[in-house]
Amino acid sequence: MKVTVLGSATSQGIPVIACKCDVCMSTNPKDKRLRASILIQKDGKNIVIDSGPDFRQQMLNNNVSSLDCILFTHEHKDHIAGLDDVRAFNFKQRKAMEVFCSERVENALKREYHYIFSEDKYPGVPSVNINLINKDAFKLFNTINVKPIEVLHYKLPVLGFRIDDFTYITDAKTISNEEKIKIKGTKILIINCLRREEHISHFNLKEALEFINEIKVETAYLTHISHLFGTHEEIEKELPANVFVAYDGLVINC
Repeated sequence: MKVTVLGSATSQGIPVIACKCDVCMSTNPKDKRLRASILIQKDGKNIVIDSGPDFRQQMLNNNVSSLDCILFTHEHKDHIAGLDDVRAFNFKQRKAMEVFCSERVENALKREYHYIFSEDKYPGVPSVNINLINKDAFKLFNTINVKPIEVLHYKLPVLGFRIDDFTYITDAKTISNEEKIKIKGTKILIINCLRREEHISHFNLKEALEFINEIKVETAYLTHISHLFGTHEEIEKELPANVFVAYDGLVINC
């Protein structure tokens, strides 16, 4: 299984519009961050987790020529705003895009993209097939076992996903002991880490490192990063030997 980080930033991306801070002005390509998303390639299938505002550019940047499904973590704009661009895959693959999400996310998609779900569709609008999921494990394409992990983003339920020994969790502030059990045994973890200072709805650095230590993963990567955190190089100097800063284009072989 191969995992590619398509985006590693929080909702504003990096650089932030009109910001002149050292991070936003950095010339290091690893400090240029699109909104958080990953591509999983397994058993000949391409799976994307979240299609945010940068979805189109992420597909182009990574030469993704086919896509089998999208898993949604939650309904915030930085995670769903690119859904319209599945049209390109609809046209090429001549079929609807399979979407896996909670009922809450389904309702949000139907509000945001009412024209997709209209009975009287305008020609050329995206075509999607929604598959409802919850905290229960399910299979993709009859071969890929997916274990959803429910976390809280302040008070909003968000789904992380575990496939084999890889787990992806974004927008987490609180994780119950019951859900932590699902994560244990993970060898590679990508986890949200917004900044050093505490935040109401995201792990900060202290919380992320404590969680990584508790779960005892072999390798962890920090994602959903704010420009307030610091540059890629600055953050990495503070991390344990088994923890790294994710960056756009990072490829992980699981």
